Amino acid sequence: MGRRSRGRRLQQQQRPEDAEDGAEGGGKRGEAGWEGGYPEIVKENKLFEHYYQELKIVPEGEWGQFMDALREPLPATLRITGYKSHAKEILHCLKNKYFKELEDLEVDGQKVEVPQPLSCSMLQPLFSHIKTVAEWLLCLQKKDGLSLTTVSWYPEELAWHTNLSRKILRKSPQLEKFHQFLVSETESGNISRQEAVSMIPPLLLNVRPHHKILDMCAAPGSKTTQLIEMLHADMNVPFPEGFVIANDVDNKRCYLLVHQAKRLSSPCIMVVNHDASSIPRLQIDVDGRKEILFYDRILCDVPCRRRTDDDPSGDGTMRKNIDVWKKWTTLNSLQLHGLQLRIATRGAEQLAEGGRMVYSTCSLNPIEDEAVIASLLEKSEGALELADVSNELPGLKWMPGITQWKVMTKDGQWFTDWDAVPHSRHTQIRPTMFPLKDPEKLQAMHLERCLRILPHHQNTGGFFVAVLVKKSSMPWNKRQPKLQGKSAETRESTQLSPADPTEGKPTDPSKLESPSFTGTGDTEIAHATEDLENNGSKKDGVCGPPPSKKMKLFGFKEDPFVFIPEDDPLFPPIEKFYALDPSFPRMNLLTRTTEGKKRQLYMVSKELRNVLLNNSEKMKLGEPWYSSHSSPSWAEKVINTGIKVWCRNNSGEEFDCAFRLAQEGIYTLYPFINSRIITVSMEDVKILLTQENPFFRKLSSETYSQAKDLGIQTLCSVPSSYADGGERPPFELLCPRMNGFIISG
Repeated sequence: MGRRSRGRRLQQQQRPEDAEDGAEGGGKRGEAGWEGGYPEIVKENKLFEHYYQELKIVPEGEWGQFMDALREPLPATLRITGYKSHAKEILHCLKNKYFKELEDLEVDGQKVEVPQPLSCSMLQPLFSHIKTVAEWLLCLQKKDGLSLTTVSWYPEELAWHTNLSRKILRKSPQLEKFHQFLVSETESGNISRQEAVSMIPPLLLNVRPHHKILDMCAAPGSKTTQLIEMLHADMNVPFPEGFVIANDVDNKRCYLLVHQAKRLSSPCIMVVNHDASSIPRLQIDVDGRKEILFYDRILCDVPCRRRTDDDPSGDGTMRKNIDVWKKWTTLNSLQLHGLQLRIATRGAEQLAEGGRMVYSTCSLNPIEDEAVIASLLEKSEGALELADVSNELPGLKWMPGITQWKVMTKDGQWFTDWDAVPHSRHTQIRPTMFPLKDPEKLQAMHLERCLRILPHHQNTGGFFVAVLVKKSSMPWNKRQPKLQGKSAETRESTQLSPADPTEGKPTDPSKLESPSFTGTGDTEIAHATEDLENNGSKKDGVCGPPPSKKMKLFGFKEDPFVFIPEDDPLFPPIEKFYALDPSFPRMNLLTRTTEGKKRQLYMVSKELRNVLLNNSEKMKLGEPWYSSHSSPSWAEKVINTGIKVWCRNNSGEEFDCAFRLAQEGIYTLYPFINSRIITVSMEDVKILLTQENPFFRKLSSETYSQAKDLGIQTLCSVPSSYADGGERPPFELLCPRMNGFIISG
């Protein structure tokens, strides 16, 4: 290592003074070059242009604008978390403090324009002098104006995007306070940095607080956080009836998902690790009997790249993932189509009747978009239909889905029909990639209800969204009779999922029904069906999940989650110390310690507890689902669930309670705590927040007296009116300190 270091130092000393990092031949690197010294990627791909011009997904006369937009950097976008009680206060702070500081501000000789809220017309008032999209893009290319504007279709002005680059935000002294504010609020969960088009699918799910939600391909978690916000629309309800189960196949990315979800401090989230195309059915207890869990809402944001680093992302991400320019071919879409269809099919199977599933991709390719939707609709035989959401996001500009397309190989060979595909290509091209031949069936699908977002229409990335509503059970999931003593061989011979279209149609649903059971469709699935699914004996059809394999998903092995028994002696001291309300759901407390002292206590909602307790074999709480001992290959690994509410504080044992309040769980616990509350003034709050060591003697005499009587581990609450006569702020600030008390302001 020492020799290498000396060699590098020698090279640096011999480097010409005018040579910069990454410059070829000592020349100066261009502004658009990579900061790490890599040569600039040429944003050209003739095959890409040929393919999409042939498919005509871009309106006539807009191709130049489309390509120009793809070559521009993607604007940075931020979203204010909507369920926080102080979200509007943060918006007020942004608009009336930080945005005002941008007035008459110049950065590198360019004027930063003051942001203005947009109307639903999508024509920005601050660009009133610009009449066409081409002129707007030309303005951006010349950098005549750096703008910060709201995303008009996002409710209540809670989403904003800016053309200020991260480099300018980080390095401009004039923007230092603004940058620090964005960073701190992002870390606290009040602001999320998220691409504009990524915000669309959760909005179209139309989530309500009582909905049971499955996010099938959730990492890194920006959409999941939106779903959590929607569950907590009413901050006065600490435990909404609904919950979010967020899944991802990549174990490492699951921890990114956990990090995102933790910022929102919700007891209604569970992160699991499984292949979305074969995610197992779960059960819940309903009035003493076990029933299959069907989800009210499912987000199916399918992967737009394979799991190898050399594969490009979806072409809708070209503006931020510029390596797509040199790597793009149609091969990526051809290889992903089958997986995307299996994931969408599995989602449809687990959707409740009357429920809504949103299918989305970051690809513009109809092979990943309309072809998947058309195949799923055809196999559903009327069980699914595309919803008309054209009026649900006023101001959002989108193109309707197309009904005719062709398939192209990576070497440029076109096919318009499955019959024309040579046998040697059958492993790469599948019949489900082509549009339907029957014009009546094709028209009945209403593929025009799909939404394709083009980058040049509102300065975003490319995206595709389709909203599906389930009208009845899927034809291959019709109820089967539960036969006592049925042999394993007989069970395995039963077919459950649709077969490959080249191998015939699925069994007639009417033959699978039994008059001996009440209810219809998906509401009650027989145990024979579940056993068959769990053992992975489905046929390897295009629409069905893949055959069972011994997958080795290497990840972290963690301590399992364990519910605290009702008679555990750990809880009574906590209950007494904090004078917890009798309605406190103590049965929902968990720990991750099986032996020794319990160091942290977590809490989940009643509904998530129901899921965890009734799926002990299908959900390994903390153990990898690929574990060799007693874990079936189809079991899910629970990465994280609930919210941390108490942490062990050994110094607190002298006060008869060894647990202090945890920051994450304050909003959940606050409604149940009735003791150890200190009323403070606004001046006291300022001292507690601004001083590194806010000793009690620095507070007002009244506050100091209360604190002295109660000792440490106290709860501080700002009253509705202050001693100085000031008004109560329009939000609450809850901040526990190491000795356990909380500041509420």
